[in-house]
Amino acid sequence: MKIAPKGERARNHTALPKAMTLIEALPWLERFHGKTVVIKFGGNAMVDEALKAAFAQDVVFLRYAGLHPVVVHGGGPQISAQLEKLGLESSFTNGLRVTTPETMDVVRMVLAGQVQRELVGLLNGHGPFAVGMTGEDAHTMTAVKRYAVVDGEQVDIGLVGDIVNIEAGAVKALIGDGRIPVISSIARGEDGHVYNINADTAAAALAAALGAEMLVVLTDVEGLYQDWPASDDVISQLSATELEAILPTLASGMLPKMEGCLRAVRSGVGTARVLDGRVPHSLLLEIFTDEGIGTMVVPDDEPTVLGGLA
Repeated sequence: MKIAPKGERARNHTALPKAMTLIEALPWLERFHGKTVVIKFGGNAMVDEALKAAFAQDVVFLRYAGLHPVVVHGGGPQISAQLEKLGLESSFTNGLRVTTPETMDVVRMVLAGQVQRELVGLLNGHGPFAVGMTGEDAHTMTAVKRYAVVDGEQVDIGLVGDIVNIEAGAVKALIGDGRIPVISSIARGEDGHVYNINADTAAAALAAALGAEMLVVLTDVEGLYQDWPASDDVISQLSATELEAILPTLASGMLPKMEGCLRAVRSGVGTARVLDGRVPHSLLLEIFTDEGIGTMVVPDDEPTVLGGLA
């Protein structure tokens, strides 16, 4: 039998830092309890085994904490790998994958049959929560054909689409049943075709349709840089109008993410955040700590730290 010295028990308890961390999260737990959070899963977090496991833990934690997480995913690296394996050409125009009917078959197979199933499995390792679906299911996402623009001219890039309508009933039903919807970024068209959709765009549109409290986009950078590549200072917070002003200056990889954030907050989503998915447990660090770790876009009527740097 071992007796702890009186008076030293609580003061020296090694679990006290954990208690302080939980207390720091309390205001955010109160604020976001019962709220919907749409998370775009992408970047390094999709291919690194440890990061995938940490992401699944974070999402399930949100569910247990009383939030309603919804995951939207793409799968660019996995699609490219499968196309190469099958000997099919993979090309891009203005950052958009040229999607032939054969390529679209691979996109559907990889997103719904590989990436989605793996993510659902990881989430369900912590409880019977995740349900996989695509934007095709229950007509959740409807799209029209999208064209690339090269030198001012429209270029046909195949079965690539832009979302024109969201029917969120099936997703809301899953949320109401306590499930975590995991949605592949594929959409139906009124013309009978199935379209490949940018996952950033899909997540933003779904967040708006659900009236989400928050859109979170995981990427492979720390956030939105103030003056890249001259500086690696990260903007911690900016308004929709401030973001709109700098959109034309953004690199092609960041542009759809920030356009999605802008559309989301302009459509009623509380905040939109871009996080570094290479950081383990980045979701929890952003949502449940005072500092956060990424860039947050807020509506124009919210108080902002203008030009705030992380």
